Amino acid sequence: MGLATFKGGIHPYEGKELSENKPVQVLMPKGDLVYPMSQHIGAPAKPLVAVGDQVLAGQKIGEAGGFISANVIASVSGKVKAIEPRRMANGAMVSSIIVENDGEYKTVEGVGEDRDPFALSKEEIRSIVKEAGIVGLGGAGFPTHVKLTPKDENAIEYILVNGAECEPYLTSDYRMMLEEPEKIVGGLKVILQLFDNAKGVIGIENNKPEAIAKLTEMVKDEPRITVCPLMTKYPQGGERSLIYAVTGRKVNSSMLPADAGCIVDNIDTVIAIYMAVCKRTPLMRKIITVTGDAVADPRNFSVKLGTNYQELLEAAGGFKAEPEKIISGGL
Repeated sequence: MGLATFKGGIHPYEGKELSENKPVQVLMPKGDLVYPMSQHIGAPAKPLVAVGDQVLAGQKIGEAGGFISANVIASVSGKVKAIEPRRMANGAMVSSIIVENDGEYKTVEGVGEDRDPFALSKEEIRSIVKEAGIVGLGGAGFPTHVKLTPKDENAIEYILVNGAECEPYLTSDYRMMLEEPEKIVGGLKVILQLFDNAKGVIGIENNKPEAIAKLTEMVKDEPRITVCPLMTKYPQGGERSLIYAVTGRKVNSSMLPADAGCIVDNIDTVIAIYMAVCKRTPLMRKIITVTGDAVADPRNFSVKLGTNYQELLEAAGGFKAEPEKIISGGL
């Protein structure tokens, strides 16, 4: 049997070799942290703090402003300096909470403590994911608790973990598959608790043989989880392409994945679910690849949410040549 794939697609230059062998490095922010109230699809969050307030890492500072919305969590401790519009990577001016980092990283009580996921009800798991401010970390930013609450949970037959990472240059998901595979499997097992009729499939492009081997070994004794090697081409990691490749089901433009019995989550989103449910840790960081032919030292970083892009770029050695284009995004 050939590799799972879809009809069509293209083969752009991959560029993975620039950063694929660079382990994820934790980047501690230097300057102020900026928390936009609209860094997710849906209604903006509503600020829960005022100028002058002291906040802790792990504290909810923005509350979801509707069903399709997401909480915003502070990633550092410090003082709220301002609440004002700031420009985001997409060019929009968005109301944001500015926190002056005190460098102490004092956290909300209980953050990081173990919790038994199997002692939780479905409602409790969904509530934890919502409170943790988890959104899709593959680029779209869709609130994850909404995705995990379809109209008919019994109709969900596949939980697909998107490890394709088909977009050129990006290697952040690849590094997490190598470095923290147990969290991916743990997060998927949490999601499977919500859907009695579903099986979990981790889809990984075949240009990542180490990741395929590592995760296949990890799930060999998991009856509900398999790893599916995918053909390497773009956009293999697109939601509809992935669903067709793994299940043979077609999702047209008027359908949601749930209409085809599927839920698709990115690698890092599944890790975030594991951290929230099993380690009482809300979403406070994102794994980012800073790379390209103009970057002096391409790397993968674990970045606290709210960190300035300039700090990220400096940590990757800055530009060694004038870039023609700077892209913020990914699949």
